[in-house]
Amino acid sequence: MSEKRLFIVRHGNTFDKGDVIRRVGRGTDLPLSDSGRAQADALGKHFADQAICPDLILVSPLQRTQQTADALIAAQPGLPAWQIDPRLNELDYGPDEGMPEAQVIARLGQAALDDWDRHAQVPPGWQVEPGVVAMDWSLLLEDLRNHEAQTIVAVTSNGTARFVLPLCERQSDSSKVDSIKLKTAAFGELALPSDGRPRILRWNERAPARAPAWQPMQGG
Repeated sequence: MSEKRLFIVRHGNTFDKGDVIRRVGRGTDLPLSDSGRAQADALGKHFADQAICPDLILVSPLQRTQQTADALIAAQPGLPAWQIDPRLNELDYGPDEGMPEAQVIARLGQAALDDWDRHAQVPPGWQVEPGVVAMDWSLLLEDLRNHEAQTIVAVTSNGTARFVLPLCERQSDSSKVDSIKLKTAAFGELALPSDGRPRILRWNERAPARAPAWQPMQGG
């Protein structure tokens, strides 16, 4: 049996140019913004162009992940309906939930946020247990190994996605991870063997050209 492929997708933008960018986690269920819908549409067309045809689509309980998955499905009629998997939910940013990024930086300092985006070091006050998130990924990967689906898409959020990386091997220059953070509407691809560790084939890629040029820095 050939190896399964798992595409880990971050949802599109939830803020547009001119909006106050806030750090949103599992406690703030925002829809996609106008630019986020355009990103999701571009990603759906890109997957269709590349013949990436998932036979299983998983999303988190948040509407921004579900709307991103809706765009993938709209681009390829006949794809299965998405299913909610709570293990893909975004994290709890504690006192910074819903706060403007400027206030988050003022509370934590830029160095703490840099450590979060470079090393997944949880800032003070956030309700995040890295071991629990990693275990959720481990259990999900094991479930997918035992599932009949061969091509899987999992639509999640920035905070959650990074915790799959330590569970994976990196096999070539093409799988180099320059940043553990997934940009909005970006994706990674993992090879999922029947046993052994998954392999990172690519990470933090976006659909070319169709996405808007302006991309805000967003926390959730």
